[in-house]
Amino acid sequence: MANNIVPLNELISQFERLPGIGRKTAQRLAYNILEQPPERAEKFAEALVNARRKIHFCKVCQAFTDTEVCGICADETRDKTVICVVAEPKDVMAFERTREFNGLYHVLHGVISPLDSVGPDQLRIKELMARLGSGEVKELIMATNPTVEGEATASYISRLVKPMGIKVSRLAYGIPVGSDLEYADEFTLARALEGRNEI
Repeated sequence: MANNIVPLNELISQFERLPGIGRKTAQRLAYNILEQPPERAEKFAEALVNARRKIHFCKVCQAFTDTEVCGICADETRDKTVICVVAEPKDVMAFERTREFNGLYHVLHGVISPLDSVGPDQLRIKELMARLGSGEVKELIMATNPTVEGEATASYISRLVKPMGIKVSRLAYGIPVGSDLEYADEFTLARALEGRNEI
């Protein structure tokens, strides 16, 4: 039915471009938009355009913000001696939900991936090194994903930072709560042993 309705096909096509959205989900989203009152659909479109126009990178940590410096970097109560390095802006929100980390962040906007032609120069590593030059930072927590690319990125940055006398730590990885040991792979079990804590 949508085959000959050009605007509907375009809407479905745009939804399909989003990560994790297949054809059927894109169709459901498109039909949902069309079933909304016009003013609601217009508010949705306006929010989308406003977000794209007004949100940019924080000049300090490179996370998303609608001000020059994000709220986390501007917060005087945060521990400025610790920086948690993450791959993507959404990782900052994941850490903030825990309410356990009170330091600052730095967003790389990706990881080193030779297969995808992403090298260190495509990441926000220069901006990180500039921040470390102040001498205020005492520890860097590498919080990239435990993938080959994430590990390579963490190692690369660690080698750059170690000569500066800054402690570089890596997140402990292990067994997720509620899972069975028999289903864990060797890498996960090894990391769980490595990152064990005294109880």
